[in-house]
Amino acid sequence: MTNSFMRKGLILLGTMMLVFVLAACGNNNAENNTTNKGATNETPANTPTPAKEEPKDDAKVSGTIKIDGSSTVYPISQAVAEEFMAVNGDVNVEVAVSGTGGGFKKFAAGELDITGASRPQKAEEKEAAAANGIEGVELKVANDGLTVVVHKDNTWAEDMTVEELKKLWEPAAEGTIMTWKDVREDWPDEKINLYGPGTDSGTFDYFTEEIVGEAKASRGDYQPSEDDHIIVQGVSGDKNAMGYFGYAYYVENQDTLKAVKINGIAPNDQTIEDGSYSPLGRPIFIYVNKSELARPEIQEYLKFHFNEGQELVTEVGYIKLKPEVYAENLVTAGAK
Repeated sequence: MTNSFMRKGLILLGTMMLVFVLAACGNNNAENNTTNKGATNETPANTPTPAKEEPKDDAKVSGTIKIDGSSTVYPISQAVAEEFMAVNGDVNVEVAVSGTGGGFKKFAAGELDITGASRPQKAEEKEAAAANGIEGVELKVANDGLTVVVHKDNTWAEDMTVEELKKLWEPAAEGTIMTWKDVREDWPDEKINLYGPGTDSGTFDYFTEEIVGEAKASRGDYQPSEDDHIIVQGVSGDKNAMGYFGYAYYVENQDTLKAVKINGIAPNDQTIEDGSYSPLGRPIFIYVNKSELARPEIQEYLKFHFNEGQELVTEVGYIKLKPEVYAENLVTAGAK
């Protein structure tokens, strides 16, 4: 009986010890599971949540830029304006044409931010602007070769001297030099129909100064227009016509027009760039109102013009300047 009692006591004691050990193991597993879950899925209460980095938004510019002036410079200004607005949608760039002289008049009156010019600003134009507190900052944009053109089927007037052009275009020619034969004896006895820029044009000023010898000295019995496309239409539609304008308009229409060589030299990219196309090779410009240079949209436009815009000069038919000239323009304008 005693032995039986003792066996029962040992069994009871063993069972109690087993229960205790299993319970302890269970608590350890529970603690481990809790710890693992916290490390994997939960952020401790005393650990700060990292702040989300907001995406950076590049500074945008807005406003309106008004440009006018030379019909020669217009193709460049228009191309640059279109490409600039494509990446700066909050800026509106308005480009118009009223000729170099007309542009300088509007510029002097404070109506424009930028004006294009196919010749440098004259002293009296600077004075008119200064009277209104306006100063223009001159920036070269390209090289141009003022191009004398005839109809594509003209087989005689393919090469002319400066003296012959003067004979045809000087004031004394009006009413006296009327046919091709009057210019050169062996040319056709057919009436010449002349087209050219209006008197507000810088191209008119340049041509008359270089060919006739005096700015604005020209015969008056020709068809004038500030729109070079009208001159293109007039010459391309008349076998006995002649006209002149910027090189880009010839490049654009060379399938219907023929460029006249001057003293044996034809206008092309090489002769214009190396200066051998003389005396009708020239630089062309934009002038920026100095008091407007600090405006962010003007700064961004000029940076675009003289960086990305360099390729547009070639695309529209003019000759690019050297990169250092464009870099100097940006320094001059404070648009680094």
